[in-house]
Amino acid sequence: MTATDTHRTIDAVWRIESARLIAGLARIVRDVGLAEELAQDALVIALEQWPQSGVPDNPGAWLMTTAKHRAIDRLRRSKLLERKHIELVHELEAEQEQTGLKIEAALDDPIGDDLLRLMFTACHPVLPVEARVALTLRLLGGLTTEEIARAFLQPASTIAQRIVRAKRTLAKAEVPFEVPRADELAARLSSVLGVIYLVFNEGYSATAGDDWMRPTLCEEALRLGRVLVGLMPRESEVHGLVALMEIQASRSRSRVSPSGEPILLLEQNRAQWDRLLIRRGFVALDHAEKLGGALGPYTLQAAIAACHAHALAAQDTDWERIATLYGMLAQVAPSPIVELNRAVAVAMAFGPEQAIELVDALRAEPALANYHLLPTVRGDLLAKLGRLDEARAEFTRAASLTQNARERELLLGRAQACAGSLGYSTPR
Repeated sequence: MTATDTHRTIDAVWRIESARLIAGLARIVRDVGLAEELAQDALVIALEQWPQSGVPDNPGAWLMTTAKHRAIDRLRRSKLLERKHIELVHELEAEQEQTGLKIEAALDDPIGDDLLRLMFTACHPVLPVEARVALTLRLLGGLTTEEIARAFLQPASTIAQRIVRAKRTLAKAEVPFEVPRADELAARLSSVLGVIYLVFNEGYSATAGDDWMRPTLCEEALRLGRVLVGLMPRESEVHGLVALMEIQASRSRSRVSPSGEPILLLEQNRAQWDRLLIRRGFVALDHAEKLGGALGPYTLQAAIAACHAHALAAQDTDWERIATLYGMLAQVAPSPIVELNRAVAVAMAFGPEQAIELVDALRAEPALANYHLLPTVRGDLLAKLGRLDEARAEFTRAASLTQNARERELLLGRAQACAGSLGYSTPR
């Protein structure tokens, strides 16, 4: 194996093992920031040694053992060797005296308690949402600071500072490395699910930049969601979120033309939809529904996505059911955006006359003041009603509000085409 091949292998091993490695170390040293540093130290040593010695049979266990040695060395060198550090050194030394079987078993743990703790720690509400996202992608996704920065179109220095501040905040707040107690679990799980879905949405419909989609973020969110399902199989909303992402991701190949222009839902070639992802989404949705209880917001959104996936042709879509599901979603998770989506479904099911009243009622909502999809939807409805001058103004306003270049081109094209017949705004 050449040095280049070895480095590629190390990159692959890091992607696979880094989250479990950091999670296992964080449980021992009780500090997420220190755990990541120790894991990075082990990675550097691997980059130095493996090209000469070869990749070990169990690279994950090798990295864990090396990181624990580094932890002992670092704690011993500390000038402020507190009581808790002395205890940690004794604990680490005792583990190091045992065989590597314990380490290997921990890395292969199917329950993944350490990973679950790491998820809840990285997504702790003490952190701002953008910090939770960056830290989750760093610790659980194994993405570099530069990769996260590219994905969100921000300077690497900004992302680096965000991650550093997040780790300091967790340490200062003495956030315990643990799964929340039963009375706190629902709220904390909501934070974890929200972070994963935010990552997916940014990949599915990029809010800024030149590209309509960022597939890497969709793939990373799906991977994290699937891991979470394995860790929390009895939580219906975890299955609901995965179902939603699987079905949405199934449309990826049909959402962008060969030259990069966006293709909206009703115009997509459904033969290009990934039927494997759709089937996986249906299975996850079935799990969510069979777990019982009231359907949560992610499961309801997955049920809406399933309505689209069941329709082999756009004209076969059950818009009345979609409108009903949006009504249920508005009861569970009320928001102006949900109401806007419900208006779209009402328009498709019952005509633009009923929908325009719903949309006009939303124009006074402060949360939608600069939301480009409000004038987009209104422009579609006005065009269908034959009020083309008003529709043109709405599309022009929508184009001025979006920060995505591809979407701006699409909206300006619709503004220019208002003399013709326009279709409804549809979910993307």
